[in-house]
Amino acid sequence: MNFALTEEQEFFRTAVADTVDRMIMPQVETIDETDEFPWELWKEFTSLGYLGLRYPEEFGGMDADPVTCMIFYEELSRGSVGFAQAVIMNILMGTYFLYRFGSPAIKERCFLPALRGEKIATMCFTEDQSGSDLAATATTARKVDGGWILNGTKNWITNGPIADFATVVATTDPALGMKGLNFFLVEKGTAGFSHGQILHKVGARGPVTGELVLEDVFVPEENLLGEELGKGGAYLGEILDEVRCMTGAMALGIARTAFADGLEYARKREAFGKPIGTYQLIRAKFADMATEMEASRLLVYQGAWRLGEGLPTRKVAAMAKMFATETCLKVVDEVTRIYGANGFAQEYGPQRYFRDARFLLYGGGTHEILKNFLGREIVSGR
Repeated sequence: MNFALTEEQEFFRTAVADTVDRMIMPQVETIDETDEFPWELWKEFTSLGYLGLRYPEEFGGMDADPVTCMIFYEELSRGSVGFAQAVIMNILMGTYFLYRFGSPAIKERCFLPALRGEKIATMCFTEDQSGSDLAATATTARKVDGGWILNGTKNWITNGPIADFATVVATTDPALGMKGLNFFLVEKGTAGFSHGQILHKVGARGPVTGELVLEDVFVPEENLLGEELGKGGAYLGEILDEVRCMTGAMALGIARTAFADGLEYARKREAFGKPIGTYQLIRAKFADMATEMEASRLLVYQGAWRLGEGLPTRKVAAMAKMFATETCLKVVDEVTRIYGANGFAQEYGPQRYFRDARFLLYGGGTHEILKNFLGREIVSGR
């Protein structure tokens, strides 16, 4: 067993951390307060080539292993969580199925520009009645000559209203449940494809999130992203474990920033003639937080390592997502308590960490869903 990062991974972490500190940290409060997409930051950051992180060098990518990807997700999330959300959508969910199934023309038109930051990608799962329950997807795809007609409304779509293209989950037969799901590429400017309501979130602010509406949208045959009809659910399984580990890595990033902020405050803030960090109960908070953060790190990076080794990862990934995000919630809550009344003020960081952390509860499966899955696997002996 070896828990050490390679020399290359350590170098990569330092490089990404320096970039985040220099480029993103100075803009975090502005992004949160204005809740506007930081276009100039996007152009500057994406010019560094990070959007190709997990894809082969032949496409201009870095061909990074899953552990290296988690390092990036964690470091990026120390800054603006909203900006991290937009970037990671381009790196993973928004482009994966184009890489996996896209024709050479689709790769040239959409995939490669997205890796360069010239186009913004998104992925559309969620609907009002189907978030965790993808089998209830109501967006339909009807076969016609030369392609497909799509109808439906997707909600809670990261980057949705500004995206240049979307990977849309639709069903060819609602009666088939998960076995009726398929992925389709829909590009901006396609007749009948528009954005609806823009959602203003409590946390993870900055990226534009909202509805995407499909009204008799025609897409050509090549825009069906898959080798076989009805395999959308199975294809999703290819990246679901990575998405869950990624969410855990984001939780680590938020928790690290909150922890460091709380530690600095505890060392400087005095009460009854000495720093509050010298009091036993405050020290106990840091002991608990540090321990659970380390346990979260071990789960997240074990999951990433298993992915890289081609080992079954479903249970570890679910545990990592659930435990790391719950730990993040605990850490940000404790930091607001360490700050006292100041933790409730907009002028201090803890209120932002508190809001941002809750964003991670939903993506990759709610914790109620994950606990049900884990309990079923454990009881059945799988």
